[in-house]
Amino acid sequence: MNTIAQVIVNGLGETMTEEYVSKINKLNDNICQVVVGKDEVVKAAIVTMLAGGHILLEDVPGVGKTMLARAISGSIDGEFKRIQFTADLLPSDISGVNIFNQSENTFEFRAGPVFTNVLLGDEINRATPRTQSSLLEAMEEYHITVDGVTYPLSKPFLVIATQNPIELEGTYPLPFAQMDRFMTRLSMGYLKKELEVKMLQDRIHDIPIDNISSVITCEELKEIQEAVPTIEISSELLNYTVEILSASRVHNHINVGASPRAGLDMLKFAQASALYEGRNYVLPDDIKYAALTVLNHRIVIKRGTGNQSLSAGDLIPEIVDQVAVPV
Repeated sequence: MNTIAQVIVNGLGETMTEEYVSKINKLNDNICQVVVGKDEVVKAAIVTMLAGGHILLEDVPGVGKTMLARAISGSIDGEFKRIQFTADLLPSDISGVNIFNQSENTFEFRAGPVFTNVLLGDEINRATPRTQSSLLEAMEEYHITVDGVTYPLSKPFLVIATQNPIELEGTYPLPFAQMDRFMTRLSMGYLKKELEVKMLQDRIHDIPIDNISSVITCEELKEIQEAVPTIEISSELLNYTVEILSASRVHNHINVGASPRAGLDMLKFAQASALYEGRNYVLPDDIKYAALTVLNHRIVIKRGTGNQSLSAGDLIPEIVDQVAVPV
């Protein structure tokens, strides 16, 4: 990550931005002590969090998805709760339920685990669509409605969900509307050989996640999240963003292109990326990075002759490359 020794800031003020980036650096370093060799994944996760988005970690078992989620939550001085999604999990197990109090002759609301700052939804695709959809209101509107009463959630509020893409027995694929609520879908991948050897050596006698401590408070994170929209973005880059979105909607191999919500998430992610890099203004590279990271789960590919092996990871870079960069 870039330092900010020579950053010139108009919107936030140089001193304030230096303070924010210093905290982001500490957050990044703290997480990387636990999640070794995955700097780009950690960066994408932090930028998503700074942008106020939610993260879907999709990969095979044992590559560190839950470890990353725990490292993020452990680095924030806030409340963390975990839900193990199963086929018998009910929506009320997430949101909470009204319980009758006989002594008071009234119903009392017992809050569910969604009332937290960081919520880990482990193996989210093992729950039924009805239960999965119970998170939609919380992720989009930051409140929960139970029996006609709306309860606000604490801020910051971050959902980190994991799923295994290869073991499909007893799972329910996430609906497209649910996928669209996640700002990013990240994959951990395997470590390089030398890093995996180092990881095994380091963890023979010690488990770093057990020693992790918070380096940022919820109020500080919330303050940074509120500062992200002040990062400057030019009208040319707004047009550049729309051109990328439009290109995804007319591509020969894409059935459903990126939504307007995806465009809003691209802008938020690009602004947070600029702040992560120590800038108060968005560059075309921030938009490109946002497109490659935010759009890979928001398009539906046409399935036909010659398309079977295509993935969003193949098409999004192609779309970005074909759209002219503003100068």
